[in-house]
Formats: sequence, structure tokens, C-alpha cells
Amino acid sequence: MSKKILIAVPCMDMVSARFAQSLATLKKVGECTVSFLIGSLVYDSRNRLTAYAVAMEADYILWLDSDMVFAPDVLERMMKVLDEHDDIDIISGLYCRRATPFTPVAFDKLEVGEDGNLVFEDMKEIPDGLKEVAGVGFGCVLMKTDCIFDMANEHKGAWFTPMANAGEDCAFCIRARKYGYKIYLDPSIEFGHMGYAAVTRSFYEATKKEKP
Repeated sequence: MSKKILIAVPCMDMVSARFAQSLATLKKVGECTVSFLIGSLVYDSRNRLTAYAVAMEADYILWLDSDMVFAPDVLERMMKVLDEHDDIDIISGLYCRRATPFTPVAFDKLEVGEDGNLVFEDMKEIPDGLKEVAGVGFGCVLMKTDCIFDMANEHKGAWFTPMANAGEDCAFCIRARKYGYKIYLDPSIEFGHMGYAAVTRSFYEATKKEKP
């Protein structure tokens, strides 16, 4: 039986042409449905998209942020990881922050401390292969909907609602790990993270080449 996949895109009113091009050329796997949800509160958009995945009885959700660019085969490759590793429930591709020091958006430690505040450690080195992590950003994540169904009784409708000092993606990762779900990063599946910069003289000085 063909697997159902919801391609979920929380976004503001407009998305970039580069993201639209990446999405248009994405190779589909199984029975894919693409859903954009426009809103200023990302966690609310993620909660509503998750509820839609439950209603349509999707087997997987592919989360894509609208500031990502990616190769056409990323869904195929992420599905292959989940198919070949029964113990992996959530897989993220590699993308980095848009500002210095441009570290990967993944965490070696991510938990709520005794004082209720977030305790975390950024991933400092990109691994050579698949690596279990404490959490990831949700810019490019493929997850089994089993995670959602098991969390439904306690978190129904609020899977991505932020915690104290923890954004919606980190909060979800903490909740999912509480239920025993495993989160992995695959550094071979790379995504580009689009950003904005004011080009100044320092950019020119850093990039100019010596004339012969």
C-alpha cells in the first residue's frame, strides 16, 4: 500500500522563488499532499498542520520551512533512512544558522532543567554519518506520525506549543524523546538556509581577489 505523506509548510504570506522552485522539483514518494499554512505564529501553524496530518491519516510528515533550498531527491533519501532503520522516528537533514558562527541547527543536549529553564548544547562538529541527537530545528524534518498518535492524549492540539525558553521545534523534540522516540541527523542530506545581509565594504574586502 502506498504511504501517505503530508508535506507541511508553515509560512508567512509569501515564500521565496528559490524555495518554490525547490518544492516544484521535489521528487514525490508515495501519495503526497502539500499544505501551506499562513500565520504569524509558527507553533500554531505547526499544531494545525499536525492535526491535519492526523485527520488525513498520513504515515509521515515532511516539514519544510519556506527559507530552505534543497535537491529534488531529499524526500527519497530521507524516506530511505526511515525504511532502513526501524529505530529512527525523526530524521533531519543538515542545515546551518544564517548568522555567524553558522553552526548546525541540531543539539547534543536539550532538556528542561530543574528550574524549568531550557538546558542545551549546540552540535559543535558535523558528524561523518547518521548521529542520534537530542533535538533539531524543523526546517527540514521527516517524521513518522506514530509520534503524534502516541502523544495525542497528553498533547493533543499542542504538540508544538513552546515551553519556557524553548521554541516550538525544541519543545516538540523534548516531548517526543519523553515518549522514547529517537531523533537523528543525516549530514549527507544537505539543505541551504536562505538569509539576508547588508552588503558593506567589509564584504568586498573579504571577497576581492588580487589583480595580476
